[in-house]
Amino acid sequence: MSTLLGLDVGTTGCKAVLFDGDGTLLASASREYSVDLPRPGWAEQDSDRVWVLALEAMAEAIAAAGVSEVDAIGLSVHGEAVTPVDVAGRPLRPTILGMDTRTERENDWLREHLGSDFLVGHTGMPLHTVNTLPKLLWLRDHEPEIWRDAASFLLVEGFLLQRMTGRVATSECLASRTQLFNIIDGGWDPEILDAVGLDGRRLGELLPSGSPVGRLRDDLADALNLRQAPLVVTGGHDQACGALGAGVTRPGLASVSTGTAEVVEVVLPAPVLEPALADAGLSVYRHVVPGAYLAMTLNHSGGLSLRWFRDGFCEPQQGAAESTGRDAYELILAEAPDRPTDLLVMPHFAGRGTPAPDPSSRAAIVGLTFATTRGEVARAILEGLTFELRANLDLLAGAGVEIDTLRAIGGGARSPQWLQLKADITGIPVAVPRVTEAAALGAALLAGVGAGIFASAAAAADACLRIAETRTPDPARQRFYDQRYALYRGLYPALAPFNRGLGRLDGAGEVLANDAGGLRPG
Repeated sequence: MSTLLGLDVGTTGCKAVLFDGDGTLLASASREYSVDLPRPGWAEQDSDRVWVLALEAMAEAIAAAGVSEVDAIGLSVHGEAVTPVDVAGRPLRPTILGMDTRTERENDWLREHLGSDFLVGHTGMPLHTVNTLPKLLWLRDHEPEIWRDAASFLLVEGFLLQRMTGRVATSECLASRTQLFNIIDGGWDPEILDAVGLDGRRLGELLPSGSPVGRLRDDLADALNLRQAPLVVTGGHDQACGALGAGVTRPGLASVSTGTAEVVEVVLPAPVLEPALADAGLSVYRHVVPGAYLAMTLNHSGGLSLRWFRDGFCEPQQGAAESTGRDAYELILAEAPDRPTDLLVMPHFAGRGTPAPDPSSRAAIVGLTFATTRGEVARAILEGLTFELRANLDLLAGAGVEIDTLRAIGGGARSPQWLQLKADITGIPVAVPRVTEAAALGAALLAGVGAGIFASAAAAADACLRIAETRTPDPARQRFYDQRYALYRGLYPALAPFNRGLGRLDGAGEVLANDAGGLRPG
C-alpha cells in the first residue's frame, strides 16, 4: 500500500498529514507560527521559521504513523505571499504575506499604466492589495537593493520546493494567483513583466500541478527517518488543493474552506471574466485539475477572527485546554448559546474582501451590553463570518452560478455549531467530507498523481472522497437569520465613512507614538 504525505502550509500554521492510497488518514501533526505586524497594514513572516516548523511537523507525522517509507510529498500553500531570496534560497527580507495591505499606491500605478480591465482579462485577478504583483512593485520602489540583489522572488511553494529539492519551481495553479500569470495562454505574462521591469526567470520554473520536481534531499530524508528519499511533487494554492480534497472537480460544485481566511471555490469550465465580478474582487484562476478553473471569493479574516478572540479574551479556556488536552476553540464554543445572539459582528479585522473589497474597513461588534457573555461574543463572531459568506454566495448567484450543496472543509468544518450556522444563514445544505483537512488530502492526491499512483487528479478525488454528514437548514432559524442578514447588510455602508476616517488617522497615531518629545508637557 502506498503512503502519501500532504504538507499544508497556511498563513498561521502548517499541517503534515499522511494518507494511504485510498485516502485514509494515517497520522498528522501541526505547528502554529506568528504573523509579524511591524506597521499598520503590514503583515510579514519569517520563512526560515516556517520551514523549520514544517520539517518538525513532517517528522512528527511520519513517526506517529510508524512508517519508514513515503512514496511522495505534495504541497498545499497559501497564495500571493512573496519572498526575495539569494541564489542559495536564503531570504533577503521577511516574506510579505497576502494579507498585507501596504500596496494601495502600487495598485494606483497599475490602474494608470496597465488598467484594471487589462489585468483582469489577462490574469483573472482584479486589482487588490492581496496580489503578488503590487508587492513586487513595492519592493522595486521601496527596497531597490533587495530588488537588485534577489536571485528569485519566490512564492511559498517555490521557497519550500527549493529547500526540499534544490530546484526553483512552482505550480501553474499557485502562479495564477500572482496577477503575473496569463490565465488564457499560460506562462508569465510578457506585457506585465515588461511594464514592471522584471525578468520572468526570477519567478521560477512553471509546472502543472501533480508534476514531479525531484527527490527530497538525502539529508532531509535522513532527518525524517525515511529509508529512501520520497518524490516531491507540485501541488498548488491551498484553496484549490482543498477543493480537490473535497471532490470539487467539476463545474457547479463548490467548497467553503474555513481556516485563517474563509473562501468559497466554484469550478468553472473556462475563465469567467465578467467586469461585475472583478469589481466585487472575485478572482478566477487555474485549478489543480487540468483544464478547469476556479472562481474564488475571499474573507481575509475567517478563522483568524476567532483566533484573535481566543488569544485576547479566553485565557481560562486556553489554560483548561493545556491541562486537559482538549481543543481551546471547543471549550470556548461550549459556552456559546444554542440560539441566535442579539449581536452583530462585522469581521473585517484585515479589511474586507469580496463582495466589496475595502482594505480600510475595520471590524465592529454592535449590540454589546453588560449582560453580554463571552460565549455570546464567540457565537456572534461565527454569525458575522457566515453573513459574509452569504454575501459572497449572493454575488455568485447574481452571476448565474448555482450552488446546490456546499462542501465544508478546514478547521471550521469540525464545529457543529458553525456548520449548522452555515446551513441556516445561507439556506444551502452543507456536506462535510470524511477528511476535513482537505487541503492536505488534495496535496497528497497530487503527490499520488506525480508518483503514478493515480491516473489524474479528478480520478484520485473520485476514488477517495467520502461524505461524513450533511447539515440542512432549519426553516425557523433560516427565516430569523434572513431578517438579521438584512440588518447586517446595513452595517458596512454605515461604518465605512468612520473606518476611512480612522485610516487617515493611522499616520498621525504613528507620529505621536514615535515622537516622545511631542507628548511631554511644556
